[in-house]
Formats: sequence, structure tokens, C-alpha cells
Amino acid sequence: MAKDKKLTEEDDALLAELGIEVEAKKIVKHTAREERIITGFEEIQQFVEEHGKHPEHGEDKDIFERRYAIRLEQIRKQEECINLLKDLDHQNLLDGASADEYSEVQEDIDDDELLAQLGVGEESNSIINLKHVKTRAEKRAAEEIANRQPCEDFDKFKPFFETVKKDIDNGLRSTVRFRKDAGFTKTNYRVAQFIIIGGQIGYIAEMGETLKAPNGEEDRRLRLIYANGTESNILLRSLIRAMYRDETSRFITDADDGPLFSDEMSEDDLESGTIYVLRSKSDLDTVRDRRDVVHKIGVTGGEVEKRIVNAKNDPTFLLSDVQIVATYKLANINRIKLENLIHKFLSPARLDIEIKDRFGKPVRAREWFLVPFFIIDEMVEKIKEGNLSGYYYDPNTARLIKD
Repeated sequence: MAKDKKLTEEDDALLAELGIEVEAKKIVKHTAREERIITGFEEIQQFVEEHGKHPEHGEDKDIFERRYAIRLEQIRKQEECINLLKDLDHQNLLDGASADEYSEVQEDIDDDELLAQLGVGEESNSIINLKHVKTRAEKRAAEEIANRQPCEDFDKFKPFFETVKKDIDNGLRSTVRFRKDAGFTKTNYRVAQFIIIGGQIGYIAEMGETLKAPNGEEDRRLRLIYANGTESNILLRSLIRAMYRDETSRFITDADDGPLFSDEMSEDDLESGTIYVLRSKSDLDTVRDRRDVVHKIGVTGGEVEKRIVNAKNDPTFLLSDVQIVATYKLANINRIKLENLIHKFLSPARLDIEIKDRFGKPVRAREWFLVPFFIIDEMVEKIKEGNLSGYYYDPNTARLIKD
């Protein structure tokens, strides 16, 4: 439908000289409810433009196509909607139905019920729209993302989910929010990729051969395993659309993804952080006999002096005062990832020290390592250079060895 161009003042003057009257166009103002109905109808029109057909019902249809089919069906039942949309209907979507055919529709239907029947919700910024409460449409999209069925060989995948949950808790993996403007494409999806959709962790176990969608685009059939023991045979394009619609959808990074030092800040990042190395003044046999090579290593975003002020009352510090051996100030780091990396790297030299707290309860202090200071200093240099992953620590020779 061609758009009318606005006339300039010069155009108006020229037409006046020619004896042609310029008719002022009426500006049509719509209510908030009408705007939402129009927006819902435009979504259907966009679907028709993309796919070259009306949305249809059917179990083999995408969830959003079925949703648009229901919405169009409801629009055709409402005389108010037909009158509102008929001038916009350049695709003849309203043809074949009249309000008389649906005399059973209530004439006194209220705004909320009408919008609910059309599947058009409140504006996202409405003060009555609770952000963290899913609408019926959102719940339906999450439930119907695909026809799920029990995963017969879930025992094979269950350890994967247990591992990824632990990795997220320990900071070895992170989640990346799926956003329309983030540039995600089909290439972001691959076999062994973990995602979060509809509040469930999903695992892409298989990707089928490339298919041709009705609109000519390429698509693929996925085997998607869910953490609750179900699976679905879903099209890639359907999964992408579902993640677009789900504001909580996320990608889960691999265990070694995500730099420790980056230009972009996240919720877990600080502008600066400090690696600290401590020695204990404890009289424990484990410490006293080799005090010079027993070190506690950690990362903090605050001042180290404040971190240790209460050491003698804290079992993680062995209920003893400590000496600061060294500190390394680093900019723009992810503290949790960095500390986990350090502890993992030095794990062959970890001391498993059990001590009783002030109430007699046994506590294991696991951030103490039997490692010379020069090794710690060398390790930090490798971290700064970004090549620590190419080395491992050999406690028998007290050396960093290149893989």
C-alpha cells in the first residue's frame, strides 16, 4: 500500500494558483487498546510477507504460526476489529469472514478480554504488567516450543547437566543474555551447545542435514535434550524465534570461554581487583614446619588489609593472624573466574587442612597451597601475558612446565 507524501508549503501554493484546493488530512488518533490490536495485526501481516501464506493451525506448524492463526481467527470474529483494520488489510486477510457469521460474540466484551482473545498483551512498559510474571502467551510459547517427549537415553546426558550446573556455580561458565540486537545467528548454535529456554537448561545433542524452509531460507532439525529428562525434535529457526520471545533465554558459555580480562564489564566484573598471597602465623604442625612455602592465594575487589583484619577469628585463615607476602593489582578482571583458575592450576599442591572453629565444628580450609613464592610470582606473570593455559605446575620439581 503506497504511502502518501506530505505536501510542502510551496506545493500548496502552486496548487492554489492552479485552482486546486488542498484538503487537510485528518489525523486519526487511536486508543491504547486499538494500537495494540493494530500492532497484533501487523505481526500477522509480517508473517504473511515473510512466508507467502496465511498462518495455519496444525501440530506440524511452528508455535508462532499457530498463535497468529488463532489471533487472525479471533480478529475475524470481532466487528470492531474488522472496522478498525479493514483499511490496513492490503493482503485481504479479513476476506471470507463477516461479523454476522459470529453473532455469538459478546458485544459488551471488555478491553482486557478482547485483547486476551486476540493474544495481544499489555504494553511491556505498563505499570500493571508484572515483569517477572509470565503471561499466558509466554507460558504457552515455553511449553509448546516443540512437542517434548521423554528422553529414553537421558542417563547418558544427565552428567552433562550436573557438570554445567556446577561450572556455573563455580564461575567456570557464565550465561550470556540472548538479545535481538546482539547479532546472534544460526552459526551461534552447534552440537554440544548449552542454552537456557523457558527456564530449562537445554543441550543440543544433534543437528540434522540442512533443509529448505518454505521462504527459501536454510533450516536444520535439532535434537534438543532438556535438564528435566525430556527432549524435542525442533527446527533451528523455531528455536531462535522462541529465544527471541523469551526475555530470560540465554547461552551458556564453554568452561574455557570468556576472558579473565576484558573491555566489557558484566555484573560479575570489577574495575580492578587484587591477587593476594598470604603466609599464616599459625602453630599448626602442617604450617609451622614449612611456613615459607605454605601460602594462601585469593582474589579480592577490596583492600587486602580489610580482608584479613579478622583473620584470627576466621577458620579459613586457620584462626590465626597472617602476613601479606605479595599483592598484584589487576584492572578489569572477573574475580570469580580468576580465583577459580588459580586454584585449579595449583590444585596438585593444595593442602587439605582441617581445623575446628570457635564452636568446635570441623572446617576444611582449602585455599592453602604448598608452593614456593617464586612459582606464584611466575604464575601471575603468565596470567598477565595470557598464556597460562600452555603450562602446568609440577609439584615434584617445583616448576611450571610447558605442555
